[in-house]
Amino acid sequence: MAIVCGLLFGLVAGYSGLLGGLIALSANVYFAFKAFRYFGARSAKAIVQSLWAGEMGKQILAAALFALVFVGVKPLQPAALFVGYLLVLGAGASALLLMKNNPKH
Repeated sequence: MAIVCGLLFGLVAGYSGLLGGLIALSANVYFAFKAFRYFGARSAKAIVQSLWAGEMGKQILAAALFALVFVGVKPLQPAALFVGYLLVLGAGASALLLMKNNPKH
């Protein structure tokens, strides 16, 4: 996406889109590591707490990374930044739609 955006709209749009995608990716990786530390019926309370902490940490991390990019990266194309972010989020959401009803088979 960043390469296509860079070729069509210029270098600034390309790296802005890449940064948006990296923000979404890094926040989701944090969530995955934080949320899926526990498993099993005996860990139900810990699972709920880790999911909550993972989601809150993900939101805080994404906001902090957006702030860092807006402050530290000049020039920046905000539209490409947010499009890159939303495309990565959309890719994860649409992957669920592509799965079969029973993922074990």
